[in-house]
Amino acid sequence: MARCADVLVIGGAPAALCIASELHQRGVAVEGIALEPVDAAWPNTYGIWVDELKVLDLEHLIEHRWSDTVSFFGAGGSEAEDQPLVHGIDYCLFDRAALQRYWLDRAQGVTWHQDSAERVEAGSEHTLVSCASGEVRKARIVIDASGASSPHIRRPDQGPVAGQAAYGVVGRFSKPPIEPGRFVLMDYRCEHLREEQRLEPPTFLYAMDLGDGVFFVEETSLALAPAVPYDVLKQRLQQRLDHRGVQITEVIHEEFCLFPMNLPLPDRSQPVLAFGGAASMVHPASGYMVGALLRRGPGLADALTAALADPSLGSADLARRGWQGLWPMELVLRHQLYQFGLGRLMGFNERLLRTHFSTFFSLEREDWFGFLTNTLPLPRLMGVMLRLFALSPWELRRGLVLGAAQRQAPGFRR
Repeated sequence: MARCADVLVIGGAPAALCIASELHQRGVAVEGIALEPVDAAWPNTYGIWVDELKVLDLEHLIEHRWSDTVSFFGAGGSEAEDQPLVHGIDYCLFDRAALQRYWLDRAQGVTWHQDSAERVEAGSEHTLVSCASGEVRKARIVIDASGASSPHIRRPDQGPVAGQAAYGVVGRFSKPPIEPGRFVLMDYRCEHLREEQRLEPPTFLYAMDLGDGVFFVEETSLALAPAVPYDVLKQRLQQRLDHRGVQITEVIHEEFCLFPMNLPLPDRSQPVLAFGGAASMVHPASGYMVGALLRRGPGLADALTAALADPSLGSADLARRGWQGLWPMELVLRHQLYQFGLGRLMGFNERLLRTHFSTFFSLEREDWFGFLTNTLPLPRLMGVMLRLFALSPWELRRGLVLGAAQRQAPGFRR
């Protein structure tokens, strides 16, 4: 059997690299198990508000940045309906290679095993991980950072999980699909849809000018259980482009994105810890997670490092300290509030969603920004939600109070 590490991290994507690097920086003996090489290129794009990176002094990880950031919440088809809502705050895309290298550099010395974790068994003193290769890895505590679908993390069954799905294209076009130099967070204009399509779950355009004649356009379903199929999203994106007289002349990259929006919190009494999607860290109302990894990784690493200093603590006690560090009551209550709000929005039709988001972004910038990034203290978060309710038109208030019977559940882009 292999030697016993302090921490064994399962996974090789952003969450795994983040927590492995934070622990390694604190002198913890860390090993990892990843199905693919941890330096393999990541397929998906990761967006974030620039102000989140300013606070963390990580602006050097930005590849693209936009000051012209807007959304469209009109139905489209007229000058009034085509007016953008200006957000007034910069947005950016991570340089994926730079972000990956940042974490790998901080994790130099961590041993990564290219393998698959088949079974995780926690004992009184340590945890064993049986791998597909036949190897058995041993650690004082295991952190599962392999994603929301991990079979090793227990969580309550609270019914169907709503997924945010998106289909996108990075490419060149016969003419700009959006205004040059612009980032579009949400474009809800729907004049390109047939009448019967407008009765279906709504989708929106998420798009950006990447420079040098290259654009990224992505059709996104807020959240639905089951998720909207990729072929439907692809068809809607094509309809949107056709309506604008835009043809795709070169496909550089296709993006397929699907992740859960309302995944229940894990059972925090279990002796295996989680981080990232496996720990339900996707923001239930916004779909973002990378900012949360960067903000919460150090706190979890501090808690575990302090606990590991006590050699008498076994896997269950270490996991308990870890869960408390990752999900203190303040964050649990905030998560429940977001889940409640998401549930109230379930079933809103396209018109009510446009009204809701238009009202939401009429809040003070600090309030909607803090809401989307989960950085508001609990009392202020409650105050923002009450203020949003007070600002909402009567029909929207009625929907927020009564909820809806349909299964659609809106959120934002990650």
